[in-house]
Amino acid sequence: METLLGCSACLLLLLSCLSAPSESRTLHVDSCSVTVHIHELRRYYSHIRSHAISGDSEIGVRLLDRSLIKGVQEGQTCCFMRLLLRFYVERVFSNYVSSQPQQQRCSSALANAFVSIRRDIHKCHCNCGEETQRTIDSVHAEFNKLQIQQATQKAVGELDTVLNWLEGLGQKR
Repeated sequence: METLLGCSACLLLLLSCLSAPSESRTLHVDSCSVTVHIHELRRYYSHIRSHAISGDSEIGVRLLDRSLIKGVQEGQTCCFMRLLLRFYVERVFSNYVSSQPQQQRCSSALANAFVSIRRDIHKCHCNCGEETQRTIDSVHAEFNKLQIQQATQKAVGELDTVLNWLEGLGQKR
């Protein structure tokens, strides 16, 4: 009986993470448009957020300061988004590990959603300025100062900043 209840609970947790996609929002980034499922990203993130934040032992370090993201220059949003998604897909999610299977599934679903957005933005013709590249380089530099597990924990914990920024892009018009 306990095994049956345990399996049922695991199934419910899995379904809450991998349920049907929610409504999409078209983000207009420079001369390009990409579709993003903000609610889906938030749902996936809500399942791993507390683990990521509680495991962040480097409280004095910030990878993604809000001012850094708000300081993206006009005409550089597409490039910044492309480089930021690349950072999260290649450096963060590829190294993020949770001991909880449900959290690992949700982080994988979040990574897959980022890959999908990244694929869409690659169709755009983004021109990257030096300042944008320097900004992303500074994120990489801070990431590299930490041990890989601390760095990925920190970057996942700071996803609120990224998601808030994406939501803000969807509200501009």
